[in-house]
Amino acid sequence: MRYDDFRRSDDIEDRRDDGGGMGGGGGFGLPMGGGGLGIGTIIVLGLISYAFGIDPRLLIGGAEILSGGSQAPSYQSDRRSGKTGAPTDEMGSMISGILGEIDDRWSEIFQASGQSYTGPKIVLFRNATNGGRCGMAQSAMGPFYCPPDQKIFLDTGFFREIETRFRGCSGNACKFTAAYIIAHEAGHHVQNLLGVIPRVTQLQQQVSSKAEANALQVRVELQADCLAGVWVNREAKKRPNFLEAGDIDAALTTASAIGDDTLQRQATGRVVPDSFTHGSAAQRKQWFTTGVRQGTVEACNTFERGAL
Repeated sequence: MRYDDFRRSDDIEDRRDDGGGMGGGGGFGLPMGGGGLGIGTIIVLGLISYAFGIDPRLLIGGAEILSGGSQAPSYQSDRRSGKTGAPTDEMGSMISGILGEIDDRWSEIFQASGQSYTGPKIVLFRNATNGGRCGMAQSAMGPFYCPPDQKIFLDTGFFREIETRFRGCSGNACKFTAAYIIAHEAGHHVQNLLGVIPRVTQLQQQVSSKAEANALQVRVELQADCLAGVWVNREAKKRPNFLEAGDIDAALTTASAIGDDTLQRQATGRVVPDSFTHGSAAQRKQWFTTGVRQGTVEACNTFERGAL
């Protein structure tokens, strides 16, 4: 991926020099449901967090934080604001550039439909930081989007982990995989602005089983994958030379590696489809590819009957 000419965004809050401390004093525990969870379940959820979707701790506690409703656990605001603006180091500059281009393309898409777009902020950190209304952000959780605060939390060490964790990702191809990850989280932000996340949260509260609630979240995650592909499509039209050989293949390899079926098989040796929260490897590849090929929000209707 070529990103030298990307527009750098100033919507970056850099807490990487905070030493992993938690602002405001006092640590934050994981919000647990009644009776607690077995260590095996926590390990699986930790692995699934690599699917970089909505914070898996919210699934552990059963809290509906997606809409910032009253059932969400309350956390103290972070008193450390970090440095705001485009970072100058290589990793920070790349992330700032990716966010700038994502904001520009989505602003164009929204404007074409008569709407205005305000992009998310990215919080960069190391090890752990206060995640605002979404609780504690830890590096082991992977990147996640916090809807109430409209922020993406990202430990930059995650991208180095990708290079060793997922085959087929090296050099510039890994940089594009990082762009795919950030674009996926920005896809959640788009869903938030369009009212998809609040509507799904309401539906999740109305269904009668956890499996049905999980199925709805799978559709949310697959739509975010598709929306990431829409950004790639629009960016390639704006900057025809930004994609390099192997970029799309690297992203597809990552999408496959973070499918729920792949992660569950690695963690426990078996697959439980009713517990999926992000979609199978094949589904994630399918919807990202759909976005890349068609380049429209309308193509990303994962809620249509038969879409899965």
